[in-house]
Amino acid sequence: MMNKAVRLLDASGMPLTSGYSGAGDGFGGQLRNWSPPPRSADAALLPGLARGNARADDLVRNHGVAQGGVQLHVDNIVGHLFRLSAKPRWQRLGISEDDARSIARDIELLWTELVEDPSGLWLDAERKRTFTMFVREAVATHVTRGEVMASAEWIEDRPPDALRTGIKTVNTHRVSNPNGQQDTADIRGGIRCDRYGAARSYFVRNTESTGLFGSGFGDTWIEVPRETSWGRQQFLHVFEPTEDGQTRGANRFLAILEQCHMLGKLQNTKLQNAIVNAMYAATIETELGGDLALEIIGAEGGMEKLASYMGLLANMNEGMDVRLNGVRIPHLVPGEKLNLLTPSNADNGFAELEASFLRYMASGLGLSVEQLARDYSKTNYSSARASLMETWRYFMGRRKVIAARYASMIYALVLEELFDRRLIAPPRGARGFYEAKAAWCNAEWIGTGRIAIDGLKEVKEAVLRIESGLSTYEKELAVMGEDYQEVFAQQVREIQERSEKGLPPPSWMRTQALAPDEEQAETA
Repeated sequence: MMNKAVRLLDASGMPLTSGYSGAGDGFGGQLRNWSPPPRSADAALLPGLARGNARADDLVRNHGVAQGGVQLHVDNIVGHLFRLSAKPRWQRLGISEDDARSIARDIELLWTELVEDPSGLWLDAERKRTFTMFVREAVATHVTRGEVMASAEWIEDRPPDALRTGIKTVNTHRVSNPNGQQDTADIRGGIRCDRYGAARSYFVRNTESTGLFGSGFGDTWIEVPRETSWGRQQFLHVFEPTEDGQTRGANRFLAILEQCHMLGKLQNTKLQNAIVNAMYAATIETELGGDLALEIIGAEGGMEKLASYMGLLANMNEGMDVRLNGVRIPHLVPGEKLNLLTPSNADNGFAELEASFLRYMASGLGLSVEQLARDYSKTNYSSARASLMETWRYFMGRRKVIAARYASMIYALVLEELFDRRLIAPPRGARGFYEAKAAWCNAEWIGTGRIAIDGLKEVKEAVLRIESGLSTYEKELAVMGEDYQEVFAQQVREIQERSEKGLPPPSWMRTQALAPDEEQAETA
């Protein structure tokens, strides 16, 4: 007896189907075999987390386009200096606005002195990185592995004027379940969570020197608490969750790893093809009899006869040096024919296929294809500006969610130490650090400026926004990657120096006079 397919019917006796075509079988049944099971974020990510991150690491190490994509994130989100703009909330602290500005300046000066010191490097437990280098590394790690991890150490054995707080970056591969145990309700992905999904502690695998072989990881794990009993953060973990209950971050390459890997193979295959085609410039065709050819290449005594035959040809060619205007003309044995070969480098659609791969990669990484390919030859000013502005919005989101958050965590640790060691004196009557920690640690971060395609037009636009009250000098200079207070202070110093040296004051000409509108210029 044959089994018949079971079909569900609705109240009217018609087959029960989805109201959305994407949830049905599709046109012609193309979607019938596509039935992925619903999964939580952890169920989809954690089983392949180690392999996916290892593949992304290998891709970035060995693929120039992928490495360039990571570097674009670092240069556009962080830049050469990640500036602190301290903004303590004076209303919550019970102090005046003037007092808040005064202590903010003191904090910024001491912060820059301590964490951007290129020789001491006391902020880094390994003494290799400045603060900006920490943030640059964090952005690159987040692109490659989807998350950033570090531990906060307290190191007593240091000079009196050095920081005791030391940040130790943690390789995300080291955070895993002890001894490879299966994920459970409270321990998954190397993190112990409470019943709400909040991290309580992290299991960090130790490191060991294995020379040129092995992974560099040991066989023991240390459980590091997320924070101390008084609220000081001990383990820093930054990622952007996309679903409830998500424990670890997903790297930006997971959705495009297959295409990135195949692009490298495609380029290598095309290169090999070009080399083979260019290897032979000409061939000589001879009309040997069948029996003689078989005898030369494989019959009894073939090697001796082949050597004798080749020697005869060599002696003949050596004695026939015929030239025309210095160019040698080949003289062939009767029955031979010279065939000149033209290397075949036909594109065969390679450029279009490579461009489609690059567009796919750029979309997955949140970049424009012009930036990723470093090719602006096929775009105009308007298209390039629209593309860069769209990408800039993405970079600003990443700066706020990843770079600034990581920076604020480190800032809170250092500021706590400065108050504890009385290197910063709060104004009289201000609330204590632990009473209003969030108010004291409030800050903005200034990274690299936005690229200006037409500098004059964009400066004019910024001035018009300020004059119309739609923006401020602080915001516009931050877009350029500058701190408005530093710029204003420098302008005051320059005006004073010009006056002292008898130079005329700077001319603050209106942008309209510098670059009049096209319509007004035509009318004039």
